Amino acid sequence: MISSPPYPFVLHASTSSLSFFLTMAAPSEPPLPKYLQDENLTDECRELLRSLPSEKGWLSTFLHLFQGFWYGTRHMNGVLYTQLQFKAQDSDVLLVTTPKSGTTWLKAILFALLNRSRYLEPHKKLDHPLLQKNPHDLVPSLELGLYVEDPNPDLSSFTSPRLFATHLSHVSLPDSVKDSKCKLVYLCRNPKDTFVSLWHFTNKLRLKEMGTNTLEETFDKFCRGVSSNGPYWDHVLGYYKASLEMPHKVLFLKYEEMTEKPSEQLKRLAGFLGCPFSEDEEANGGVDEILRLCSFDNLSKLEVNRSGKLPTGEENRLFFRKGEVGDWVNYLTPEMIERLDRITKEKFRGSGLKL
Repeated sequence: MISSPPYPFVLHASTSSLSFFLTMAAPSEPPLPKYLQDENLTDECRELLRSLPSEKGWLSTFLHLFQGFWYGTRHMNGVLYTQLQFKAQDSDVLLVTTPKSGTTWLKAILFALLNRSRYLEPHKKLDHPLLQKNPHDLVPSLELGLYVEDPNPDLSSFTSPRLFATHLSHVSLPDSVKDSKCKLVYLCRNPKDTFVSLWHFTNKLRLKEMGTNTLEETFDKFCRGVSSNGPYWDHVLGYYKASLEMPHKVLFLKYEEMTEKPSEQLKRLAGFLGCPFSEDEEANGGVDEILRLCSFDNLSKLEVNRSGKLPTGEENRLFFRKGEVGDWVNYLTPEMIERLDRITKEKFRGSGLKL
């Protein structure tokens, strides 16, 4: 957890200012997509927001500093509901990531891995859910999806092991997650690629009248820790330390290692989750089949991911930009690279972690 730093631009958001995009819009104009709506807040959430340091957001009107991490206004409602209401089961699997670190890809991999006996048999392959639905529909987020507006979502349709996703920091996880035997799979990505991907993604989600965030403006925010679920380094370190202390409960994965040695990392993931590949499965191409099905090239070309939308309004195609390692070299200046590398070195000093 970090204390609130003396940022040069800090706001205290009022209820009216949180929804100024809504009030500015003419009645005849179409409503904002759900991911930009922030009027359905509980009284408790509104009261809490008044007391939190806030800054201008990348996508939402504001980001708010809560328990040492920054969350969008709509996001905060889901954070509080998740912490108070989610009851983890010992058999649950939680995928945890910082935004834009490979979440969509690993959602697909985890779903295919845990459901391989149901859908990867030859006569069932054409009916695989990943061919018909976006990975975010199949592996819902707790605070951004299930609990964002509903304190008691119906989870009865989820079969064991239940598979969910979250961007919550380790300190902000519900007590039921910390106290149960459920497993956490954490995926992190090089901060330079994470930043560039997040910058592209949030700009694509912004409405035309909102304009775009400049690279320089968002880069400075990212470096100061002011990004969704940031500071990035605190988020990563929290789970890295947890993986060292509780290797039976937390698996720490790196996006770059997943792309470099996907078969090795997939088998490592299967072993951690207690569903290792059998010799027959490996011999018959079971590992390669999952990797092929969940590959960026395959998923990005599916009709559902080219034209579909999530219930919250995001276009599925926006979750598939490049997925490349090292794309940051096309965007960051030498000065930006030096600053980000210096911060990363300072933040990770003594931890043993290198990205």
